[in-house]
Amino acid sequence: MEYVQVLKNDPVLFNVLEGQVFSLKKKRNIGLQLMLSIMSQQLSTKVATVFKQRFLALFPTQKVPVMTDVLAISYEQLRSIGLSHAKATYVYAVAAFFETHQLTDRQLHALSNDELKALLTQIKGVGPWTVEMLLMFSMARTNVFPVDDLGIRQAMLQLYGIRSKDLRRQKARMQAIAAQWHPYQTYACLHLWHWKDNAPKL
Repeated sequence: MEYVQVLKNDPVLFNVLEGQVFSLKKKRNIGLQLMLSIMSQQLSTKVATVFKQRFLALFPTQKVPVMTDVLAISYEQLRSIGLSHAKATYVYAVAAFFETHQLTDRQLHALSNDELKALLTQIKGVGPWTVEMLLMFSMARTNVFPVDDLGIRQAMLQLYGIRSKDLRRQKARMQAIAAQWHPYQTYACLHLWHWKDNAPKL
């Protein structure tokens, strides 16, 4: 794939590629994907899948719930599937924001990464990292670098020998390195996450 040729120009990342090739796929119903992303934060993939199934089961007559469906269910119902108070509140906030602004997938796909961050971080409980995950895994944006992601930071500190203990300097160095991955920063991050999960025990 074309992105591999670009990332190979980084000699450190070259050794991480290991013949693995990733692809990105757009998902429908971005508002719903944002809710599911919030529910799955700080959870394993397996547990997140369970929460998704429980959430969708709240809407037995709807294959895919729309925002008014979500707003119509009770707080107690949301809590009953295991969501914390905060996550339940954030799910309602997403539904209310999308319904109030009548946001559609087409409208959102027409916005730039920065425009989407500015728009969606207005929602309570939605920060830059959450939007970055949405951009990468639901909207298939190829050039996203989540500098605040713990896994990415840990991988880069180790691979690139970043020694500074100052978080601001760490981020500046990470962003400088990531600049050379343009316009395929998302793919670079996928390889870094993969490497971290399979990193050799030193």
